[in-house]
Amino acid sequence: MADVHDKKTRSHNMRQIKGKDTKPELLVRKYLHSKGLRYRLHKKNLPGKPDIIFPRRKIAIFVNGCFWHGHESCKYFQLPKTRTEWWKEKISNTVARDIRKIAELQEKGWHCIVVWECDLKTHKKENTLNNLFEEITLS
Repeated sequence: MADVHDKKTRSHNMRQIKGKDTKPELLVRKYLHSKGLRYRLHKKNLPGKPDIIFPRRKIAIFVNGCFWHGHESCKYFQLPKTRTEWWKEKISNTVARDIRKIAELQEKGWHCIVVWECDLKTHKKENTLNNLFEEITLS
């Protein structure tokens, strides 16, 4: 099946996808800040550059997009119909890297939390954010 966009349009669309300050990440940050928690962002010297960290508590939070991080059994993760093998390899490499980086952080004594994009959708958002707050404050 051919791509519905020409090469230039597809390239433009893909360049617009951000790695930092995504809507789900901003939603989590805004919620945590409103609860009085202060944090650091994208610490480059930590494995995997976590999206949010609490240095004193040694907590690292990753806010993952379901498609880009291969969220199994999620309706938002479906392999594209074109270049399926390429996408499968790309996403499986991302999943393997995520597992490796979380293991490295845990070896250094960090508690890692992964928040999935689908858990921040309207009907699950409040419960997910409340559970996240509890996990941070009780750790």
